[in-house]
Amino acid sequence: DYVDEVYKALHDAISEGTLAPGARITQEELAEQLNVSRSPVLQALRLLKHDGLLQDAPGRGLVVAPLDPTWIGHLYQVRGALDALAALLAAARRARIPDSLMRQGRAAAAGNDVKALIEADVAFHRAIYEASGNPLILETAGLHWTHLRRVMGAVLQRRAGRAGLWDEHEAIRQAIAQGD
Repeated sequence: DYVDEVYKALHDAISEGTLAPGARITQEELAEQLNVSRSPVLQALRLLKHDGLLQDAPGRGLVVAPLDPTWIGHLYQVRGALDALAALLAAARRARIPDSLMRQGRAAAAGNDVKALIEADVAFHRAIYEASGNPLILETAGLHWTHLRRVMGAVLQRRAGRAGLWDEHEAIRQAIAQGD
């Protein structure tokens, strides 16, 4: 489905920072760049606007929505509560988070692909949500991942701290496995 392809391409570009906050988006240019008609671009833009990733530009068109620090703070409060609950429940089950996720994350941290970094981090947290045994945690967290991916992309564009992030993830993985 072209709408899904356009949506994903634009969502990834916004998350990775290729389309920075304030960048102007025009339907015609996107249709040409993505080699699709204007109709799927229009539908994808509507979805992205509904998701809060785009907003109306002064005059005509759309821009990538700014990252609002207050809203990000609220987002991370919710994420923190869900992550803590998921880790607690996973630890009670002494769940094993796969080694392959850690290798994927460390490999991504060693490279320059922000999308790969985001995907690895999402996969790690998803594994904890699934290990919790409570499907509502994954479902509830899923409501916010569109915006979390974007914030993660902004943070992960800087090389500093990438390896340390996976050291922290390893500590979390070990604590869960030990029931802590």
